[in-house]
Amino acid sequence: MTIIYFLLLLSVIIIIHELGHLIAAKYFHVYCYEFSFGMGPLLWKKQGKETQYSIRALPIGGYVAMAGDETNQEVYPDIEVPADRTLPSKPWWQKIIIMLAGVTMNFILAFLIFSLVMLSYGEINGTPRAVVGEVVASSPAEKAGLQNGDVIVELHKDNGESTKPTTFMDLQEFFFGYEGVETYVVERNGETLTFDVQPEYNEESNSYLIGIRAEETDSIKINLLNCWGYGLNHMANMTKSMLRTLANLFRGRGLNQLSGPVGIYQAAGTYASQGLRVFLQLIAMLSLNVGIFNLLPLPVLDGGQVVITLIEAAIQKELSEKLKVAVMSVCWIVLIGLMVFVTWNDIVRILQ
Repeated sequence: MTIIYFLLLLSVIIIIHELGHLIAAKYFHVYCYEFSFGMGPLLWKKQGKETQYSIRALPIGGYVAMAGDETNQEVYPDIEVPADRTLPSKPWWQKIIIMLAGVTMNFILAFLIFSLVMLSYGEINGTPRAVVGEVVASSPAEKAGLQNGDVIVELHKDNGESTKPTTFMDLQEFFFGYEGVETYVVERNGETLTFDVQPEYNEESNSYLIGIRAEETDSIKINLLNCWGYGLNHMANMTKSMLRTLANLFRGRGLNQLSGPVGIYQAAGTYASQGLRVFLQLIAMLSLNVGIFNLLPLPVLDGGQVVITLIEAAIQKELSEKLKVAVMSVCWIVLIGLMVFVTWNDIVRILQ
């Protein structure tokens, strides 16, 4: 059954992303040769009025083949397309809308799922403050001297980074994947105290922990009117966490916690076994992740294409095709290398 959940997961996220591109392209009258789910050999196709809708063998992506791309013109040589219906003929702002429509759909999907999941709970716990609710016995936090009720006012890493948390989630995000000494500045009975804590690796969570838990919070009733606000708030917190994770990755931190297709495959089965609501949350998290990742300014991603379009609009001419191909080739090598690395990470975790 895991393979079914995995394919369903990928299908929803990929189709919703590519559907965004298709809708925007058709709205601006760009001719679309094909709307494909999957890559590689063709398994099934249906010809629409203009666009061919197809399913291909490898469910690792999808695409909308638009008129104006030289590669697409070679694949569909028998189709005559008016010059004003090609993507390059459109104003730069229309191109950007088309390019960003995919990630927009990913964000909308995540928002809807998060909101409806909140509604399904009926009530949720409020956001805990940056306060030590409980110190786990014999944990690094207890050994360092942290106590229940300590109000955390500042956090520091031994590399010089610091922050002033307002919620317990802030400190979780700040130290996510961090293995060095964590410094906590807390207020206790009117005094300001400082504690240095060395986190320990926890096999169950596959992360470094110090052994503190958030304080209990009051329950909040969720209804059809307020679920959207709480869903948006949850999505904002998830986005903040993902952006911090990306920033850490660029600094070379938390690489061992990256996961790829193998990890997603395992997660699909695990989350699905816990019920529809949990599985839907996984879809929302991955949809949000795909949207954020696609905004990175790499030419092979939507964000990179937006950057190229803005540069061409500023200099009022197209960049050299050779330059674009060269940069894209380098980016593909980087992404393929990253895919190999995260897959190796997943395999190592399975074998441990």
